[in-house]
Amino acid sequence: MENTNAPTPTPHAANPAVVAVVVTYNRLELLRRNLDCLRAQTHPLAGIVVVNNGSTDGTEQWLDSQTDLTVITQDNCGGAGGFARGLIVALHLPAAWLWCMDDDVFPRPTCLEELLRESARQKADILAPRRLVDGRVYSNDFVSYDLSRPFASLYVGKHVGTRTDVPVEIAGTAFEGPLIRREVVERIGLPNRDLFIFCDDTDYCLRATRAGFRIFYVPAALMDKHQFFSTDNWSQRQQKKKWKRYYQIRNSTYLNHHYGRNWAVRHLRGFNAVAGYMVIAAVTAPFSKAWRLTDIGRLWRAYRDGLAEHLGIIHD
Repeated sequence: MENTNAPTPTPHAANPAVVAVVVTYNRLELLRRNLDCLRAQTHPLAGIVVVNNGSTDGTEQWLDSQTDLTVITQDNCGGAGGFARGLIVALHLPAAWLWCMDDDVFPRPTCLEELLRESARQKADILAPRRLVDGRVYSNDFVSYDLSRPFASLYVGKHVGTRTDVPVEIAGTAFEGPLIRREVVERIGLPNRDLFIFCDDTDYCLRATRAGFRIFYVPAALMDKHQFFSTDNWSQRQQKKKWKRYYQIRNSTYLNHHYGRNWAVRHLRGFNAVAGYMVIAAVTAPFSKAWRLTDIGRLWRAYRDGLAEHLGIIHD
């Protein structure tokens, strides 16, 4: 179901039109805060597309009352399916840039202005903001990919624990506020909706850089991020996140198998990851509620599905 009652934007060369694409699922309070932040940008948005992935917490009813949004309500297709659908709609609007984000990030008023300012300075095609959790820099951005060494990480030069106050070129970022030039989507297409959750952003950035597009990290563009599980212990966090591990392992195995430059990367890197989780499950299952021995089979299935490049939503 699509509500397209939002006003049609009018782009201007000196004032590039930007359409935001927000994906939400059962987090109404976070969504409301996110949209308030988008509406308060010093560079006004030309439109906001909200993809509601089948929320059951009153999100659909609240969105129906908003008059300045383009709303798509669909079954839960995960972040990947949400961004794919949202970008399809956004491309029908006269926007030069597309600003993608989940509902749990909150751009500060000058965030978009700073991203656009840097886009004018650099030959940049995707620009990533600086995310903050409780005032601390949070980043999973990285500077390059390792597609050759099976016992090294795919992600080279992660920004975790580093501090830079100048824009730097990177190779990958998360779907937590990247500003994407329209031409990128027109050339490389949409995010792979079959990834559902996890690694869809890595896959998209890899496709973009392979096509010659450039990605920059912009420290002056600030965006706050909600912190989940802050009061949970290790066991509680693992229980809540466990259902996601299938997609994490499957999709990372898929990336290495699909893009790896040799047999070892295509097969061993994913095996290394799943073996680690299987050992943790086997060791902790007798003493913790975090894992059960029956989870080991599901983990192994994730690895095998990644090797076979068998994607999509699983139905147990």
